[in-house]
Amino acid sequence: MTHDHIPIHVLKGRGIAHHQPHRFEADTRAAFDDGWGTLDETVAAGEEAAAPATQVSFEEARSAITRNASPDLGFTLGLNPYRGCEHGCVYCYARPTHSYLNLSPGLDFETRLVAKRNIAAVLREELLRPGFVPERLAVGTVTDAYQPIERDLQLTREVLAVLSAAHFPLAMVTKGSGVERDLDLLAPMGAQRLAAVYVTITTLDAKLARILEPRAAAPHRRLRTIRTMAEAGVPVGVSVSPQIPFINTDMEQVLEAAYEAGARRAFYQVLRLPWELKPMFRQWLQLHYPDRAERVMARVQDLHGGKDYDADFATRMKGQGIWADLLRQRFTKTCDRLGFNRDREPLDLNQFRPAALRGQRDLFG
Repeated sequence: MTHDHIPIHVLKGRGIAHHQPHRFEADTRAAFDDGWGTLDETVAAGEEAAAPATQVSFEEARSAITRNASPDLGFTLGLNPYRGCEHGCVYCYARPTHSYLNLSPGLDFETRLVAKRNIAAVLREELLRPGFVPERLAVGTVTDAYQPIERDLQLTREVLAVLSAAHFPLAMVTKGSGVERDLDLLAPMGAQRLAAVYVTITTLDAKLARILEPRAAAPHRRLRTIRTMAEAGVPVGVSVSPQIPFINTDMEQVLEAAYEAGARRAFYQVLRLPWELKPMFRQWLQLHYPDRAERVMARVQDLHGGKDYDADFATRMKGQGIWADLLRQRFTKTCDRLGFNRDREPLDLNQFRPAALRGQRDLFG
């Protein structure tokens, strides 16, 4: 399957403005100039008249907890209440997962969402299974558990209620300020070493954040979330990810602001461009940074051994080569100077009490 030029433009409030074909499609799609100049007009227009509304469908989850054996991840178990993410981050490595739903990793990923409405009930039953052994659980490993639709659906809150009742430890990474709503659950868990929250701040540049992560909370709002978590006693950290060469260059400033707000843990990853994300990110660069697009991709390829992306577990998160070493040095020196990642207490797996869930049956019907 080949895909020729797709006109690139801005769609207000969305990260990707077109329906990027996915890798399982059999058809070829190409932009066609009909001789009236409409193709050029489409590109020059810059913005469509109306952005598509978010659509949410529901599914009955067969399982709540996923397992991974990836040696470069700091957790074994994962849980995601939603498929797709309305935040619309252009760099999101999870975009290609929408291909498995026969949907576009482009615009569909951020406008056609799937909610696992029974996930809390399924989680409860999984934790009650005889012989279940607790391991590190990360909530929102693929898509953000606090994306805007969580305000109404509250599936993440239901999950937290189950985990809290069972004294099951969790960590989560989010760009959503909605996590503050659940402090009544997270604060007691944090005090018992049962919860940790990481807030992703890719840049402090509000203009850049608006085009990188159009529906995520603004950078200053995420700093307020860090402060709110820290003041409530929740162990809180910051993710300065992804690091995109020549785009978000303020890693040190982000770490300083996050530390001042109360974050005491930090990590980063480099930009990853699996599958359909490669052409989408290249188009985004041509649209917003045409003057440096080739330079950005050349450096990305340096980080991934000469390719747009190398999925090798040993290097995919931090990159390889001289530029990866420079990133690591910048991060390490700044963290050491500020005091990040000192005295990190692990989450306590020994408090797990599944029997406490038996009284929750009525909550889930």
